[in-house]
Amino acid sequence: MNREKVWEDFTALPLEAQQQAADFIAFLRSRYRQFTPDQKANLRDLGNEAFIGMWRDRVDMEDSSQWVRDVRRREWK
Repeated sequence: MNREKVWEDFTALPLEAQQQAADFIAFLRSRYRQFTPDQKANLRDLGNEAFIGMWRDRVDMEDSSQWVRDVRRREWK
């Protein structure tokens, strides 16, 4: 890949197309971002989040698959 040629092609684009290319590059960077060990340590432990288990005491949710089937049957008639 010739960086100078890529830059030349990029600068030859209209401003709107340059913005689209920049957005796509930002998307690719986020998609292929590598986590360092320090960054992994900073990720939150979902098990400690307040929303985990918030429906644990609901009797109607003991069988979540059945609950979904019942809701679909009721709503999609």
